Amino acid sequence: MNITTRGRYALRASLALAKMGTNGEPVSVNNLSEEENIPSVFLEQIFYRLRKAGIVTSIRGPGGGFCFAKSLNELTVKQILEAAGENLEITFCDKTGDSCDKIGQCLCHYIWLEVNQLVKNYFNNISLSSILEKYKNVVTNPEVEKHE
Repeated sequence: MNITTRGRYALRASLALAKMGTNGEPVSVNNLSEEENIPSVFLEQIFYRLRKAGIVTSIRGPGGGFCFAKSLNELTVKQILEAAGENLEITFCDKTGDSCDKIGQCLCHYIWLEVNQLVKNYFNNISLSSILEKYKNVVTNPEVEKHE
């Protein structure tokens, strides 16, 4: 699994929207771009995907921007990454279907299936609200925990 820049930016921008868009008020792409130092053109593409997936809604005009279509408790890291176009598979079998003479006998295949399910379940069990709650001290005091 390799999370691309688009996927990382989608998660960062979603968390920034969660922090900035209190009470469901819309946040502009420009404000998110400044907050996260992500090019606004790239964010527009990301939010197009998030809107298409039903994660955010957009409000046009002055004072407009993006807000979440669901509560932060309902939105998961998995939903955001998949909406951004990320593949959460750890690995694929190197042979599929007719090209594999071990199909149905390969024990490694079952290990990869289990690992992939664990990863998807992990990301599916992390909501945006749980991230904000778990790391609220880091957000308010960045010196509490540094990236190792």
